[in-house]
Amino acid sequence: MRVVCRPEVAAGFALAGLAPLVASDGAVAGRTVADLAAAGATGVVLIQDTLHRDLPDDVTALLARRPLPIVVPVPGPAWAEATAESEERIVRLLRHAIGYRVRIR
Repeated sequence: MRVVCRPEVAAGFALAGLAPLVASDGAVAGRTVADLAAAGATGVVLIQDTLHRDLPDDVTALLARRPLPIVVPVPGPAWAEATAESEERIVRLLRHAIGYRVRIR
């Protein structure tokens, strides 16, 4: 498992025992994730949601064609209350993984 996040979040992941790969923007995160995919040694990549939204289209297409790594966007720090968008993201991920729509209660 690897973590790709912005510099201001990296210390938190390091304190949790993970060695984060720091990316300042979506382009850097895209190159990092593409390198991890090419190496083939990583099964799961946790990526800060703001970086995930800014991944280049070619990296997103590459990840869609490969079974591994599984790229999971995780929310960064926020002062606002979570929205239904987070739940919808999980539903889309499950629908893609298992092939049909599920309902979360």
